[in-house]
Amino acid sequence: MTDVGVWNPKEPAADAAPHLPLLRKAAANLDAPDFGLSEKELADLAPATRLAFDAWERVAQDVGSKELIEWVRFFTLAEAHLAAFAAGAKSAVVPLARTLRQRGDYPSSLTGWIKANSTNRFLPHGSLLDRLNR
Repeated sequence: MTDVGVWNPKEPAADAAPHLPLLRKAAANLDAPDFGLSEKELADLAPATRLAFDAWERVAQDVGSKELIEWVRFFTLAEAHLAAFAAGAKSAVVPLARTLRQRGDYPSSLTGWIKANSTNRFLPHGSLLDRLNR
């Protein structure tokens, strides 16, 4: 048996940090067409929504709660309006919302806002199976 993994170029990178400049730009422009991003920037950012939960949890440790809430709003809206951001239960919203809840900084109105702006039935809590395995 070997410990060598298989690289799949369609899988997103395991680190969220390289996506932060574009994410911050988009989150600051929630009302702008395409969140103020070019087509290339949107294409570069789209895989970030499906990064592993631990990638988001690692980067969220160094980010303030207000900014995390902006990221939750961005990923919620992006998934609702841009097909490339569709992520289902693997959405970045799930680990970001979890981090906010763990900090005690999850706004009581955020779940209602997410549900009103998304058709993703997994937001903001993720799948039951994922929650049981965490």
